[in-house]
Amino acid sequence: MEALVCRKLGEPTVPPEGSDDSARTLSRAHPIPQLNLPTSVRIRVKATSLNFANYLQIQGKYQEKPPLPFIPGSDYSGTVEAIGERVSKFKVGDPVCSLAALGSFAQFVVADESELFLVPKGCDLVGVGAFPVVYGTSHVALVHRAQLGAGQVLMVLGAAGGVGVSAVQIGKVRGATVIAVARGSEKVRFLKSLGVDHVVDLSNEDMTQSVKGFLKARKLKGVDVLYDPVGGKLTKDSLKLLNWGAQILIIGFASGEVPVVPANIALVKNWTVHGLYWGSHRIHRPRVLEDSLKELLSWLADGLLTVKISHTYSLPQAHLAFAALKNREAIGKVLIVFDEATPKL
Repeated sequence: MEALVCRKLGEPTVPPEGSDDSARTLSRAHPIPQLNLPTSVRIRVKATSLNFANYLQIQGKYQEKPPLPFIPGSDYSGTVEAIGERVSKFKVGDPVCSLAALGSFAQFVVADESELFLVPKGCDLVGVGAFPVVYGTSHVALVHRAQLGAGQVLMVLGAAGGVGVSAVQIGKVRGATVIAVARGSEKVRFLKSLGVDHVVDLSNEDMTQSVKGFLKARKLKGVDVLYDPVGGKLTKDSLKLLNWGAQILIIGFASGEVPVVPANIALVKNWTVHGLYWGSHRIHRPRVLEDSLKELLSWLADGLLTVKISHTYSLPQAHLAFAALKNREAIGKVLIVFDEATPKL
């Protein structure tokens, strides 16, 4: 099968072949993963999503560092191609999605049936390949941790990125007033199309003044929940806008700068700071992930959520996909999609 193999750590935007600097090799004869347990399921991958964690992992900068060589990739969608003798929940041909610790940048992946979710009828199988990580992260953060509710004010940094778009949509489903922060007119137009209550365009607006003006016009005291996948100066500036008793969701550091939340101000203003490493819930709170994804898939089937796909690439174009992610060209998600017409076995 075709797979993208990381044999040394390095820059993912370098083409996977033909360069001594390449961290990855495009293997067209990689062994097909076998059903190693009676409850194993082999999935023919249709689409797999790029997440910022994948970018950092290939560079060796992520908190989890798998031994070399490894196949990167996390969330994916596809169809069941083979099942173990004790599999009872799925049959060959079923559309499914899931999250792999590693290995989704390949034509086949094997998972235990307990890790798979049936994709509801009417849902786009390609789009669902971008669903588990970003929507799962935002759902656990906003629903399970912050318990965001109707009437609260949610501010989303990096709102046009993968997790940002999912947070905006989930915020609207929960009935919150949503403030989105992004950069560029195209991203602003897209966020407005999602029904966001106020959008800050960092390319020509001061965030603090823009948000304060909106809050004053709506007779709102401040921001109740801050969703932060960016870090750096934006986090520092956002703290000036938070209500007493506000909740801060630390999702990631796309800016490359880890922010400092002053403990003395957090004490005086009774802020709660949530660190949200979604992937670790698989070990410590697996039921939370299961319940979360089931609810999200039902929302998707009901049309409450829409997966925004910004760019799609083939596996040999993975370096271009990572470049789109690195250069913040994406509005929504970047996907690697496999051509069903290509022979797989």
